[in-house]
Amino acid sequence: MGVGILGLGGHVPSLVIDNARIAEWTGVDEGWIVERTGILERRYREPGTATSDLALRAAREALTGLPGAEDRLGLIIVATSTPDQPQPSTGAILQDKLGLSGIPAFDVNAVCSGFLYALAVADSMLPSRPSGQGGEYALVVGADIYSSLMNRADRRTVGLFGDGAGAVLLGPVPEGYGVLSRRLVTHGEYRDLVEVPAGGTRKPLDAQAREAGEHLFHMKGRPVREYALRTIPKVIGEALDSAGLRMEEVDRFILHQANTRLVEDCCRELRVDLAQVPLTAPRFGNTAAASIPLTLHMEHERRPIQRGEHLVLAGVGGGMTAGAVVVRWF
Repeated sequence: MGVGILGLGGHVPSLVIDNARIAEWTGVDEGWIVERTGILERRYREPGTATSDLALRAAREALTGLPGAEDRLGLIIVATSTPDQPQPSTGAILQDKLGLSGIPAFDVNAVCSGFLYALAVADSMLPSRPSGQGGEYALVVGADIYSSLMNRADRRTVGLFGDGAGAVLLGPVPEGYGVLSRRLVTHGEYRDLVEVPAGGTRKPLDAQAREAGEHLFHMKGRPVREYALRTIPKVIGEALDSAGLRMEEVDRFILHQANTRLVEDCCRELRVDLAQVPLTAPRFGNTAAASIPLTLHMEHERRPIQRGEHLVLAGVGGGMTAGAVVVRWF
């Protein structure tokens, strides 16, 4: 038996932050934002909304994809770098909100690559064959609230990010379907390219750190772009080699929506048609760990994925991290 995607869910908050608002915060022209990023708007949480609240909406939708799945759920993983609180895990909080006590639940933090890491962990933990005793299904959620980290005066980053959640229900599928291969990498020597410097044990979140803005998101845009353009094609190629597939056999590429322009640049590097690469960045911006599952969900709603289609899910995140997962749809 294989492990495949049996249900999908997605959720974004209702509060729309358009480019006029970003221009008001930063003093840049709206046209500059569109030209540089291709993002038209993004969604922000309402006050009082936690990451687990967004995750809950996406998770419930994913679970409806297979009646009775909750009774056979054996694992809950939340990919996030904006948890509800330092501890316990947002996975544990989500488990409680779902009313699923006793099921192992935890978080994975690989920043924007987090969903791919969580998917790989779930794939490795699920039993290779149904036991008849339950536990054959896993709920994997990517959820982030980056509006909580944004420096609204930083024109280089504040227009990029939005809030959201996406979820998949994993379970047994016939041999030859589901997850065919995966490739994950981390290059910690580049960890300063994307970071929130303060708030951990290395740099406490004190008044001095707040004054310096070290509790907010920092990114070195050009090196991140360079890393993405050399690493995404590499991990995709390695994952496809492991699956015994060629690039031309892939039907759709579900790429991390860092921004529209970077997705377009990745398509050129990969030499694939942009029509094979769905975009959610123009409407939602970069939703971090939610980006890939949310885009997968929206694409399936727009043009349902057919049995036997080959998909590649791939992206990069802080760390620096990157990953690619090859899936044959069931």
